[in-house]
Amino acid sequence: MNKIITISREFGSGGRTIGRETAKKLNIPCYDQELIEKVQKESGFTKEYIDKNGENASTSILNSMFGTTFGRDIVWTSQCKVISRLAEEGPCVIVGRCADYVLREKAELLKVFIHASYEKRAERIVTLYGESDTAIEKRIKEKDKRRSAYYKYYTEIEYGDARNYDVALDSGKLGIEKCVEIITDLYKN
Repeated sequence: MNKIITISREFGSGGRTIGRETAKKLNIPCYDQELIEKVQKESGFTKEYIDKNGENASTSILNSMFGTTFGRDIVWTSQCKVISRLAEEGPCVIVGRCADYVLREKAELLKVFIHASYEKRAERIVTLYGESDTAIEKRIKEKDKRRSAYYKYYTEIEYGDARNYDVALDSGKLGIEKCVEIITDLYKN
């Protein structure tokens, strides 16, 4: 069984960066946006559709009693297949996409949750993505709400609940480099 690091994260917490830097330090692959391309080939959906529906629930999922989730379910099934295949290929880091749940019985996992205060996340989004301060609060809340709803819909588990992860790290207090160091040390032990 391969050892896999899964990283779940709040929007703007730096989880993607932490995943990439951890993988680089361990000399193993990191799958995030690359996963979208693989799911695209598996499902036949466009990259844009997968990017929009592959990790974020919209109100149609939240109110799915009256709507169809057929396309999202195909994306979900394709994601599960791709994630499982990647875990079989060798050690890696997988960012998001409910990989911690998908691989729960298929790999040796180090399940990580990255979070930070609203202020630190907003600062990171403005600094790194060049966005204005005006709509940041709304964007953070919306993105976190969608991720949480998606995770709950497919896993029936509360997103971000520290009891569901091996380690939860506050990137705002620890910093990106320290988070990478902690995860790397945990992975090696």
